[in-house]
Amino acid sequence: MSKKPVFLVTGADLAGEALALLSDFEVIYAGKAPTEDDIVALCSRHDPVAIIVRYGKVGAAAMDAAPSLKVISKHGSGTDTIDKHAAAERGIEVVAAVGANATAVAEHAMALLLACAKSIVQLNERMHAGHWDKATHKSIELEGRTVGVIGLGAIGLRFARIADAMGMRVLGFDPYAKDLPSHVRSVDLATIWRESDAISLHCPLTHDNTNMVNAQTLAACKKGVIIVNTARGGLIDEPALLEAVRSGHVGCAGLDSFAVEPMRANHPFQGEPRIVLSPHIGGVTTDAYIKMGVGAVRNALAVLHR
Repeated sequence: MSKKPVFLVTGADLAGEALALLSDFEVIYAGKAPTEDDIVALCSRHDPVAIIVRYGKVGAAAMDAAPSLKVISKHGSGTDTIDKHAAAERGIEVVAAVGANATAVAEHAMALLLACAKSIVQLNERMHAGHWDKATHKSIELEGRTVGVIGLGAIGLRFARIADAMGMRVLGFDPYAKDLPSHVRSVDLATIWRESDAISLHCPLTHDNTNMVNAQTLAACKKGVIIVNTARGGLIDEPALLEAVRSGHVGCAGLDSFAVEPMRANHPFQGEPRIVLSPHIGGVTTDAYIKMGVGAVRNALAVLHR
């Protein structure tokens, strides 16, 4: 009996609904937090025909260690942890489960925006400490405010729809977006910085937009602007954001993505009362876990079955 071809999953698990599609393959898991070297070693040992990317980076060394590799499929939408140039050079296709976690991430972005606008975290902590701040606290009402949405893919458009339903004015920037809905006004970045009361990032990380939120762009924003990031940490110059929060120019930030993950101990953001943090779990829901797994497997199989 011949050995089954291998799917390598750079994670510790895969949804049962996704595994059900892989009965003709052997599935190998890399564990909860595989390093790039771990992935290279597993590729060398098992020579997978496909890699499902959950965690860690897949670079040229991993591709070279797996001569049978035909496809690298992202368990989600962001492919910045895959060396796409190296894959193209080797004839390896890179695919992503675009939109599979759009609802989850858009909802999380709105939750962070609401947490910032309504001071949910601070008020919760005060209440648990026995305080009653009704006479002294005022929150921000979002209806009628302007939100700038940077990146108008499946997630950004879903977020924009929620914001519009709440009565917010929606500005959007995405040089690749076409046929935008009427509730999104397409503008340039300068307008986003100048006119937004809140800004939510939903774009992929590229060489061109690294640290797009920086001291200069933050200075161009309204005083008290809210910054939300559920995309990639590298979009924000973290020291510049911290300085802007501490000065009061940024009213609050809600962050789910960071330049270095997991966040290191004693990170300067920790303990800042006007920075709301979550551990890059915007897309981590039971529903999204299934949709991303099934989407990633189906995308890989589509390439293998051509």
